[in-house]
Amino acid sequence: MLSTKNLKRLTLAALLLAASVPIQSAEKNGGTFTTGEKTFMLNGKPFVVKAAELHYPRIPRPYWEHRIRMCKALGMNTVCLYVFWNIHEQREGQFDFTGQNDVAEFCRLAQKNGMYVIVRPGPYVCAEWEMGGLPWWLLKKKDIRLREQDPYFMERVRIFENKVAEQLAPLTIQRGGPVIMVQVENEYGSYGEDKAYVSEIRDIVREAFSTCRKTECKDKKCEKTELPLLFQCDWASNFTKNGLDDLTWTINFGTGADIDSQFKRLKELRPTSPLMCSEFWSGWFDKWGARHETRPADKMNAGIDEMLSKGISFSLYMTHGGTSFGHWAGANSPGFAPDVTSYDYDAPINEYGQATPKFYELQKVMQKYAEGKLPAVPRAPMPLISVPEFSLERMMTLNDLVTVQRESRDVLTMEDMDTGWGMVKYTTTLPDVPSKSLLTLNDCHDFAQVFINGTYIGKIDRVKNEKTILLPPVKKGDALVILVEAMGRINFGRAIKDYKGITRDVTIQADIDGNEVTWNLKDWLVQTMADDYNAIKKEMGQGHNDVKLRETINSNGGYFRGEFTLKKPGDTFLNTEAFGKGQVWVNGHAIGRFWSIGPQQTLYVPGCWLKKGSNEVVVLDIIGPKGKATAFCQDHPELDKLNLEKTSKHNNPGDRPDLNSATPAHKGQFAAANGWQSIKFASPARGRYLALDVRSVHNGSSVAAVAEIYALGADGKRLSREPWTVKYADSEDTSRGNSTADKVFDLQESTYWQTEKSAALPHLMVIDLGSEQTVTGFEYLPRAEQGAPGCIKDYAVYMY
Repeated sequence: MLSTKNLKRLTLAALLLAASVPIQSAEKNGGTFTTGEKTFMLNGKPFVVKAAELHYPRIPRPYWEHRIRMCKALGMNTVCLYVFWNIHEQREGQFDFTGQNDVAEFCRLAQKNGMYVIVRPGPYVCAEWEMGGLPWWLLKKKDIRLREQDPYFMERVRIFENKVAEQLAPLTIQRGGPVIMVQVENEYGSYGEDKAYVSEIRDIVREAFSTCRKTECKDKKCEKTELPLLFQCDWASNFTKNGLDDLTWTINFGTGADIDSQFKRLKELRPTSPLMCSEFWSGWFDKWGARHETRPADKMNAGIDEMLSKGISFSLYMTHGGTSFGHWAGANSPGFAPDVTSYDYDAPINEYGQATPKFYELQKVMQKYAEGKLPAVPRAPMPLISVPEFSLERMMTLNDLVTVQRESRDVLTMEDMDTGWGMVKYTTTLPDVPSKSLLTLNDCHDFAQVFINGTYIGKIDRVKNEKTILLPPVKKGDALVILVEAMGRINFGRAIKDYKGITRDVTIQADIDGNEVTWNLKDWLVQTMADDYNAIKKEMGQGHNDVKLRETINSNGGYFRGEFTLKKPGDTFLNTEAFGKGQVWVNGHAIGRFWSIGPQQTLYVPGCWLKKGSNEVVVLDIIGPKGKATAFCQDHPELDKLNLEKTSKHNNPGDRPDLNSATPAHKGQFAAANGWQSIKFASPARGRYLALDVRSVHNGSSVAAVAEIYALGADGKRLSREPWTVKYADSEDTSRGNSTADKVFDLQESTYWQTEKSAALPHLMVIDLGSEQTVTGFEYLPRAEQGAPGCIKDYAVYMY
């Protein structure tokens, strides 16, 4: 007879054994995942989702399982992932779900390691990814309406979602797989209000995932099966705009947010619904020309601790960010703010898959809510190594690689040339202009270099909102060459319809005999240069180009090649500080973009893509090296080193307006509270510049903060913020990131303008609306954290 002590031991062992049974064994005959009374239900039992957001294209395939196991060791029970349409269908109708794109295998690896999966198949994903995951070739249809019920767009969405379902519908929990939830669209409230569109996306996803995918099934009646749980996500401020009655609603917010406030409205509308933060932002993404973003670990841990203590599910975005290899990093708007290659995100698991101090601090919190001891942290699959400096040789100039060319009366975009990524070269002849003239590109997307008769004149940078450059006197027949590099397409907001190259026209303006004369330049030779390794490799081997070019350009830029030798491969970081701007390939793998302005100065090179012996490095540098073309690899990343021509702050004294004798359009007090506050002027005010004069702060400090601002037009509706720029800000805190004034119109409610602790009141921020506008009021959003830190009290608004 068993003693009580031995019986307890056996019972505990049985429970531990049951907990360790892989999902595929425990649910080989299918399971269920549903919503219950204030909780999710897994196979009929309450379940709290503890999800780790991971993106399979941002992790080298040989490292997939290691990263999943890292999340398991952190205490997560689920992997959450986007499906990136544009990486699977890079050409219309040509689908690829193999190799690095094998999303089904990624899900099977999650299941193998005892993890469930949440699938977010878009069609739009945001994710700081090229065009938010939408394929560039959609833009070949000029009048397309993206993320709306445009017939062609919806047709292509349906085809794509069916292809996704072919891969993943067999892996739903109902069929014995790990997929428990599938998302419908993504954060649509920050794009628009269109329940008809969202409903059609729901129907497409529902149909795709409910159709029987068993190839051996001959039963005509077996056309449908039970669906995984469908849900949608949005922000607390806008989730009701497109919330559908038959979908589960979840809320996105970041570290430090007031969690009860975030869920308040949802609980009012659906008091018995389970609560879930579908994106709890662990950090933030970086953009070229700004400081590396970080977020405090203690606030992240406190938020997760609070949610778990209240039975609230979450997905930690990102748990491991990885790398936007190749040309896949996107860009944000308003304006144009391209993202860096690293997607480190200040996540608990860093870009190269290792545990950070943030990881271990969070692991302690997660252990409190685990049924047993968490698994050991797995060893890194590769050691970190360094490589001594090596030289690269310029193998081709920027003239030597042309993939497509056309002659055209007007300029053509890259999409007109049936090219998705790379560069476009525009060549034409100039009229006789005996005086200096102003060249205008309408519009330059994204980084242009201008040459006359092969001589470099200057650059036009979309990041800086530049459109013009001064030309010297020219003679009739002089050759004008404009070389435009395309960076990642905008991935957030209405500006995702982001054509590349020169999008409208090119003009020259000059003062001739007291008259302003404008030429709209015509008759162009348009040539594209794809950023394709195979094309580059082939051309380097030939040493010439079969396409005869009309004009050449004298540039230090070009295609450089070098090699380094390894006795044993390992993860490493290629230092690109000797170069200007471009892309890198290592052993044929697209490593990513670099730009000397920073903050990223190294590119992650996974050891699984290296080999014993000789390793090839190819660098496309559109500007050219600063000196010798050399590089080296180091055993740590450099993600926070800026080399700017001028400061990223907006405190030039010459831009500060004198408002001493001006009359405010409105003055008053804001409430000390989270959430949007709307102000109406007593009478409309007109001007190009909106100045916010901060006179006091509710907590009595001098530190003021603004998350978002909208100006209301003559019709009382929000004005477009696409043309907005910051004219002036007296103080901007960049000590721990980028709390600069442009954050007040970046469409992100979790980022904010904040003044420095050392700066005294009053504070002044001036926004350039882009043109003269009639303004009848404005909307103000304080920071989202509990107590609304830095919430403005007394203020005045000026229009001039």
